[in-house]
Amino acid sequence: MSIDSSYSGSVRSSSNSFSTARLGSNRPARPAQLDQAVADHLAGGLDPQQISELSHSSAASLLDRVHHTQDPQIVKRVLSLIDHEGIDLVAELWSKSEADSLPGILWRLYTLRTWMHRNRESISLLWRSGEPFGTAASAIVGIDQTPSASDIAKTADSILSGAFTGDFAVALERACVFCEVIATGLSAEAERRGRESIGQEALGAESGDPRVTSLLRTSRKLAGTANDFKHGASLWRRGKLE
Repeated sequence: MSIDSSYSGSVRSSSNSFSTARLGSNRPARPAQLDQAVADHLAGGLDPQQISELSHSSAASLLDRVHHTQDPQIVKRVLSLIDHEGIDLVAELWSKSEADSLPGILWRLYTLRTWMHRNRESISLLWRSGEPFGTAASAIVGIDQTPSASDIAKTADSILSGAFTGDFAVALERACVFCEVIATGLSAEAERRGRESIGQEALGAESGDPRVTSLLRTSRKLAGTANDFKHGASLWRRGKLE
């Protein structure tokens, strides 16, 4: 199987996050985990300040609830919040939040998981390109040096569930390193394709191949998302991620 560059457009340029959850699906149902009053207010329209306040309070409440529960069903429902209950309300609440905020970071974690699930086969190949030799990255992320598509999906679940049930900063660091490796893999794939398209040893700045341009753009955005996760972990440890 070759790496398909079509997934490269799934990174949101506006927030260095991901948007594959919006593609190819019917209009989703409203998430049951979010308070009905919040949904009613949003449906009726709120000003940006009110939405910002709701985004912060809902993110903190969701994280706190799971951290203090022993019910595996609650953990499972929160983990699959976007998969089974829709993204519209979650996006309206969290997608415009700054990267250095709790709702902004949770939004990136959720959409990273969705992106990983939907592109698991391509991402498994990109990991091998970005991490050709075993390094600390594999240990930090908790993934084999040559992961299968199934391993990618399991890692996606593990990172998000770890954010809710374990050390939040550690989960963000795992997400950071994962994004860094895949960004490196995308750059390596872009270089390979660039060489093929222009027939020279090194990737030229003006190859003219739109696939190369798309891969490099996605690599840069993913590297930016990695920085968001790294900064978020630092803020969390200092008690400043709100």
